[in-house]
Amino acid sequence: MGTVLVRFGELFLKSEGVKRIFMETLRRNLEKALAASGLVHEVEVRRDRILIHGPDTDGIARVAARTFGIVDVAVCTRTGTSIPEMGEAALERARRHLRAGMTFAVRARREGVEGYTSQQIGAEVGSVIYEAIPGLAVDLTHPDYEVFVEARPYGGLIYDERIPAPRGLPFGTQERVLSLLSAGIDSPVAGWLVMRRGCTLTHLTLDGGRWQGEQVRDAVLRHHAVLSTWCMGHPLDLIVADMEPFFDAMTAAAEPRYRCLLCKRFMFKMADAVARREGAFAIVTGDNLGQVASQTLVNLGVIEAAATLPVLRPLITYEKTEAIDLARRIGTFDEDAGDLSCRAVPKRPATQADMAAIEENEAKIDMDGLVAGALASLRFVRAINGEIIRSG
Repeated sequence: MGTVLVRFGELFLKSEGVKRIFMETLRRNLEKALAASGLVHEVEVRRDRILIHGPDTDGIARVAARTFGIVDVAVCTRTGTSIPEMGEAALERARRHLRAGMTFAVRARREGVEGYTSQQIGAEVGSVIYEAIPGLAVDLTHPDYEVFVEARPYGGLIYDERIPAPRGLPFGTQERVLSLLSAGIDSPVAGWLVMRRGCTLTHLTLDGGRWQGEQVRDAVLRHHAVLSTWCMGHPLDLIVADMEPFFDAMTAAAEPRYRCLLCKRFMFKMADAVARREGAFAIVTGDNLGQVASQTLVNLGVIEAAATLPVLRPLITYEKTEAIDLARRIGTFDEDAGDLSCRAVPKRPATQADMAAIEENEAKIDMDGLVAGALASLRFVRAINGEIIRSG
């Protein structure tokens, strides 16, 4: 049996009562994720660390590193708290990486253990490594290799690699939101960001039928499945609404330059109604300020007025390259996504829309009737652990 060390950050800022609740949620999330991955494990929660014990430490570390609320994880060696024991474990790890001509550093930390200081741990463990492996030099600024030694009341913890995790708050510590999901880059990233802040979510996608590109449906389902791997053990639901009648009516009667705004307002009206049915407290979108014509400040205000619930825009200030980098990390970016086009986009979209003109065009197409029709078309898809398990 090995041990994986889990470090958490923001939870330390909470009051003791809130921290206990959040830590219990984090523990349950880890248990669910590890069980869903088929990993034998035992979770040990301490005030300042979480230790996970099991035979497949690499597998446990991979799962923990995709769990919201965690800063980083490390496969570690657990020893007693005497310096000789910790030094022996540190040397065993160092031998796998160090050779003559390389530099190293020992990063030591002591908490709740008496008899020596952190500086003494670093100096004595460093001496053990230096004397055992010829030709080394100490470099505390930019070493070739680092070994971390923590002395705590429940033992010594020695490791030499920290695997970054998503940070944030444990999934499920905040209320449910409804996240608009498309085939593009931004919306799944926006959903992931609110998941990282502890929100549970339900996805809503609007199916444009013949007005959308051939690969749109597959891309949406793939995004939905991928995001379910970031809340392993928890089902993730997607609601699909039929938007083709809206496109038919809009392109037949509305002014072309207002199409994108009418489309977004239709989505927000749908999201507002579905969110209330689902018990969600806010709507999430992938909007980015100034990225396209519908995302000027004036147009964002026109669009948002279609909803009564709060609208969250996690990507509002991101550059496109930042969103792409996050999408790659999350796993939703596709180098060759295929035809994701919208066939209703006008040549000259309005950038500073007038609300009176928008409302006039909505009256022409019976926006409220179209929303009611779409609400009667809802279909439900469920994903869990990266797999679509229900579609209908």
